[in-house]
Amino acid sequence: THKKWNKMPSKEVLEKTVSSLKEKEINVFIANSKDEAKKIVLDLIPKGEEIFTMTSVTLDSIGISKEINESGNYTSLRNKLFSMDKNQKGEMKKLASAPKFAIGSVHALTESGEILIASATGSQLPAYSYGAQKVIFVLGAQKILKNIDEGIKRIYEHSLPLESERAKKAYGVSGSSVNKILIINKEMERDRINVIITKEVLGF
Repeated sequence: THKKWNKMPSKEVLEKTVSSLKEKEINVFIANSKDEAKKIVLDLIPKGEEIFTMTSVTLDSIGISKEINESGNYTSLRNKLFSMDKNQKGEMKKLASAPKFAIGSVHALTESGEILIASATGSQLPAYSYGAQKVIFVLGAQKILKNIDEGIKRIYEHSLPLESERAKKAYGVSGSSVNKILIINKEMERDRINVIITKEVLGF
């Protein structure tokens, strides 16, 4: 099944997806490689800005998580949250819900420009849907699919089993589950969401 979900779209499909996103007030960038994707991301974020990097295999694989959280060039909200006391849960939720920049990946993107993000806890969804001032999504072009039905299938057949394996190793849990799904059909605020589509297979 991995082959089925890791197919690259044709040039026509890619072009259609890009124009669909633009019609929905979403900015789109095409990167030919991981390195180019990383450069585009860092060009979008002024030095010193507050950024929340969501848990993402894609971000880890292109070195974005490391750059933002370890270089000292940015204000890492993830670092701040990790340093807080677990008793400050309400405060932590507030901070995570409305960062200046939120950056992560998505599980599927349709040719008509719908963005699908699945989550076990929902922790990244408030920032993506409304709270963050700017959102950056980085994804491999293999996540482009015909429609929402295909996107949902991809989440359950492909992303979930891989994420369950990752969660077992990372957190020692029995697996993951799809508890919440955000579908972004359109953005009302121009220039808020930036999507970087990379012509390489990235992430789940």
